[in-house]
Amino acid sequence: MENDIRHKVISVCTTVCRFVLALVFIFSGFVKSIDPLGTQYKIQDYIDAFGWTVVFPDFFPFMASVLLGVLEFCLGVYLFFGIRRIIAPRATVFLMSVMTPLTLWIAIDNPVSDCGCFGDAVVLGNWETFWKNVVLLAMSIVVLKWRKHITPLVTVRLDWLIALYGFLYILSVSVYCYRELPVFDFRPYYVGANIRMGMEIPEGEQPTEYETRFILKKDGKEQEFTLDNYPDSTWTFVDSRTVVKKEGYEPPIHDFFIKRMEDGEDITEQVLSDENYTFLLVSHQLSLADDGAIDLINELYDYSLEYGYSFYCLTSSSEEDILKWQESTGAEYPFCEMDNITLKTMIRSNPGLMLIKEGTVIRKWSVNSFPDEYQLNAPLDELSIGQPDYQSFVYQTVLVVAWFVFPLFLICMIDIILERHRDRIRKIENE
Repeated sequence: MENDIRHKVISVCTTVCRFVLALVFIFSGFVKSIDPLGTQYKIQDYIDAFGWTVVFPDFFPFMASVLLGVLEFCLGVYLFFGIRRIIAPRATVFLMSVMTPLTLWIAIDNPVSDCGCFGDAVVLGNWETFWKNVVLLAMSIVVLKWRKHITPLVTVRLDWLIALYGFLYILSVSVYCYRELPVFDFRPYYVGANIRMGMEIPEGEQPTEYETRFILKKDGKEQEFTLDNYPDSTWTFVDSRTVVKKEGYEPPIHDFFIKRMEDGEDITEQVLSDENYTFLLVSHQLSLADDGAIDLINELYDYSLEYGYSFYCLTSSSEEDILKWQESTGAEYPFCEMDNITLKTMIRSNPGLMLIKEGTVIRKWSVNSFPDEYQLNAPLDELSIGQPDYQSFVYQTVLVVAWFVFPLFLICMIDIILERHRDRIRKIENE
């Protein structure tokens, strides 16, 4: 009796841990895969924090981004369906054994603002991430120790098909979102967002207070000061840092500042308040930009001139790179300077195209889907692309989930039918 109770408790605990791990890994792998460039930027932050920039080749962050998303998603599928019961639990324990101490170091040293484990969908603090990983590590150990209590949802006959479809599905999602744009945009520049409103602090909210601290040296001794107790000139300046003095409301959009390269004028307000349409060609680095849509970009600029729309190229590139781009593409449109991180956040394409009106994002295109002359055959007011193209979150979720769930459900149904047919034949043979 006591052994039966113990067996049931172990079975229930293993099942709960298995499904919690499965759902977390599926979600984590999915949000990484729908934004492979965002995951690449986060991995690059880690590499920079470790000082490993010279160790890894340029292609490594993107390759690691895709592989990490695929790995987590597939592990989640394996755990959920109870397949690969030797490999999946061991791989999960190994992954969590690496990530847990890593996130502890991040929480203590704070080299990056957040781990990016759930992309921009769910942003956790560094300590929150560490404790989350501690719980997941404990769960993965439970699943590994009592993996014999895992009940598969499919037979061995078709478990390979589940594994194969899960891999092909998430890899296809990653490739599609890299070529186009993320199917879910969790950043503050999503279609329908008003950039100006995203920069404002709501009434009643207090902004975060920052304090600058100065590290000074005197007689071989370093000491930290603030502006309130800054010492005399006998101290030598060493370094400075800005810290949060009091937590407050942080607007989702910051560092949105557009400076025209031609004369250095700040045209941010002019762009955001324009009652007409404005095209923003976004390229954080022109030297790395895909030049396959050069003709389309020039046609877009000509179209803008014809109908009186503003057109700006936003970049953080050097003047030398801008000149090279102009010489190689024949670009005549105006260039504006902008923060590199802001440009990467605005759109996951280099170059990418945004259409805004009165500060509201109307449309976004990757370099692989820029509108052409056949689509731009009239004023934007008369065209569908001049209207917001945002589909409901529920609709997108149903579509993405259906492509994943329905084929797996079909495989499971086929497996059940085959198993029942096999049992029927076995029963007949025994008679």
